[in-house]
Amino acid sequence: MTQTKESPEAADSKVLISVKNLNKQFNIKSGTVNVLHDVNFQVARGSFTIIFGPSGSGKSTLMNVLSGLEPPTGGHVMIADQDVYKLNSDQRSHFRASTMGIVHQENYWVKSLNVLENVAMPLYLSGSPKSSALTVARESLEKVGMTSYSNYFPTLLSGGQQQRVSMARAIVASPELILADEPTGNLDSKNGQMIIDLLLYFQQELHRTIVLVTHNLEYLPLSDTQLYSFDGNITEAHRGQKMPLLIKESLQAQLAQLTKMEQGA
Repeated sequence: MTQTKESPEAADSKVLISVKNLNKQFNIKSGTVNVLHDVNFQVARGSFTIIFGPSGSGKSTLMNVLSGLEPPTGGHVMIADQDVYKLNSDQRSHFRASTMGIVHQENYWVKSLNVLENVAMPLYLSGSPKSSALTVARESLEKVGMTSYSNYFPTLLSGGQQQRVSMARAIVASPELILADEPTGNLDSKNGQMIIDLLLYFQQELHRTIVLVTHNLEYLPLSDTQLYSFDGNITEAHRGQKMPLLIKESLQAQLAQLTKMEQGA
């Protein structure tokens, strides 16, 4: 497979993701909806980035574009020096499988397979022999403390247990990048914190790059970079930097709305 990359001189070894002039539009009956507007940002290798913002602000669309699932209307997505959308669909699938581990809010299992076999699935699809795939999958489950559930069917596990298995599946092929789209959204605070702790472990001990979409503002201090999504625009802030006024005002409005809802409950 031929992949078109930037020249070594143009590549920055410290940057894993570079998004340039990204736009995404959807055509609907009533016209065109602009979901992402001229988005630009970079994600450093080994960093922890959080994307946050109100519902409908373009967060999930951005994650789908980053993962190679949703071609942009314009602009470029460079991951590991590869211009993702210069690849055809099959090439993108191969690139995604070898470079990214993806964790969703909702888990998708092959219901006829047990936990170990589901975790090994990305390796099966990439052509690994079954015996070696199962060995690596078992090691991956050990990293998330789920080896004792190897022979269970995933749908019989609790939500928190299923999400830990999903994390094992995300790292089974040793991808450099972990994309996590609201992985704690359906979990209670205890299980949610367990998933966040695993993501931090992946970053700090396994040296993976993490991009997390979340509504939970309590997680923001854990990240190196915050990308605030609002009406399709992305505002970037880094650890140690003063948060832009736009983000502060929006967060205050969201917190006030949550307080009002709680008082009315």
